[in-house]
Amino acid sequence: MTRINASKPIITLHVVASVDGFIARKDNTVSWLDSTGDVYERGVSETEGADVVTSIDCYVLGSHTYEHALELGWPYGDTPTIVLTSRELPRTRESVAFYSGELNTLIDETLAPRYQNIWLVGGALLCQSFLRLGLVDEIRLVVMPVLLGDGLHLFGNSGPETRWRLKDVTAYKSGMVELWYARKRDSQGRPASIQT
Repeated sequence: MTRINASKPIITLHVVASVDGFIARKDNTVSWLDSTGDVYERGVSETEGADVVTSIDCYVLGSHTYEHALELGWPYGDTPTIVLTSRELPRTRESVAFYSGELNTLIDETLAPRYQNIWLVGGALLCQSFLRLGLVDEIRLVVMPVLLGDGLHLFGNSGPETRWRLKDVTAYKSGMVELWYARKRDSQGRPASIQT
């Protein structure tokens, strides 16, 4: 997991989506994320990926994801967490800081000097903004075995077509599947785009 420029952090977009590509219902609820109740015998348990979580230096999330995380019992522990918002929100943990401003400035001036492994965990508009700006190095997409039929699209307007390289696929006992992609780069280290 190294960048061309070692001083820049690796930014990973990590999100859970339905099979049909939604990350929330139309009313913005995410109760469908609860355990599937399935048992896929050849899958691994979710605890086998715990070492990945301990390597995360910082989380970045939008205000609605922050509110969902508080409702769900705060899954991010004491890892530094930046919430992007223009609203006044309660600061319930010492590890949380709020930011409203340019995303490039956030990465270059605030996060890059302090963190190497940054995870962007939602919501959809924030993820799309990071993708449009070319700030995402890796995508870890967890697909839940559910069709929602309608709701908030994960990728929507994510910018121009870009090439990604599959790094790994993990199937879990719960029936979830994680697809791990890294952004393809050209010989100069620039993001590779699809020519039309």
